[in-house]
Parts: sequence; structure tokens; C-alpha cells
Amino acid sequence: MVVIFDLDGTLVNTITDLGNACNHALQAFDLLTHSIAEYPFLVGNGINKLIERALPEALRTEEMIATVRRHFIAYYDVHSYDFSVPYDGIMEVLQTLKKQPNTYLAVASNKYNEATQRIIDHFFPQVFDVVFGERPNVSRKPEPQIVENILDALPQNALDKIYFVGDSLVDIQTARNAKIPVISCTWGFCQAEMLRDAKPDFIVNKPQELLTILG
Repeated sequence: MVVIFDLDGTLVNTITDLGNACNHALQAFDLLTHSIAEYPFLVGNGINKLIERALPEALRTEEMIATVRRHFIAYYDVHSYDFSVPYDGIMEVLQTLKKQPNTYLAVASNKYNEATQRIIDHFFPQVFDVVFGERPNVSRKPEPQIVENILDALPQNALDKIYFVGDSLVDIQTARNAKIPVISCTWGFCQAEMLRDAKPDFIVNKPQELLTILG
């Protein structure tokens, strides 16, 4: 069995650090910032899309996004987990799954790859078998390429059952594009009602419920 997890909003509550990094980058250009409460509605499609949504509409050019991104990354690389914490119970679930025979755990994130690797290494050392974030020349979720890359990196005899676990509509669409079941978790950044309306294969309200599906 392979269980692929989203990162932000699924494994770790990263919203304050993401919001702080984006606000820091906006302040560098004397632009209006956003409250942390607004950022769950801005994230989910990678750093470029986050910055695009955070910028005033008149400034949403490729050049401006790239410039602001550099400020974002310079800050976020130092402050990736000032306030970020794993969700209660998620580590215990991962440890339980890790003990199951022929079970592999992976991460598929739209966060840029270096930060994805750093956060996973910090909070979940030696837990995941494959970890991929946003990489050059690889389509971001909801395109299925990241899922395909993960599966290519794992033993073929483990692919009898594959699940995708995520907190967003992007994750639901990613799983559908990859033609694998999706488990939506309501503790993340997307409203539970929106997840239910999207009709994922499963919905869980706390991490321990994952074991009733995956155990």
C-alpha cells in the first residue's frame, strides 16, 4: 500500500509562517499585507500563485511575482517553522502506518521542493519514503505528474492499494486526475462544506480516523 500525503494543511499547520513570509515580501515593496486568517484562501497552488493572489491586481505580472518570490523565499528559508506544528495525532498515525508490512508513505506538495524537504526532515525524520515538492519542469498539482513520479520511485509490488490524503480541492482533483482514491481531511485550510460538496471518496475529521480506512 502507498499513502501519499499533502503537506500544508494536512500534515503540518504552516499557515502562520506562510502568511508571515508573504507579508514580509509585500512589505518590501510597501504593499498592503493580509491577515493570517486570509491566507488559507490564498494558498494551495504553489508559492507563485500565493503571491499572485496576495498582490494587487494591477501588479500581478510575471516579473513582479518573480521579484516578490525572491523576497518570500529568502525569508521563508529562515522561518519555515517558527510557528508551524504538526496536527495533533498525525505523528502517531504515521508511525502506525509505518509499521504495517509493505506500506510506503510519501509526500506530494506544491510548496517549493527545498522547503518541502526541510520541513519534512524537521518534523518527520525518516518517516517518509519519497518526498516531492514543486520542482522545475514538473507540473504542479492538480496535474498528476507528482503522483506518477512518486509511484515510479516505489516498488511495484506496493502499488496494489494507493491513497491520496489532503485538505484541499486541489488534492481532490489531483487524486482524480491520477485515478486513485482520495481522503479529504477537514482539519486543514479548506472549509469542510466545500470538501463535502466535492465528493471525495472519504472524509475524516481527525487524523486517527485515517486508520479506520488505511489500517
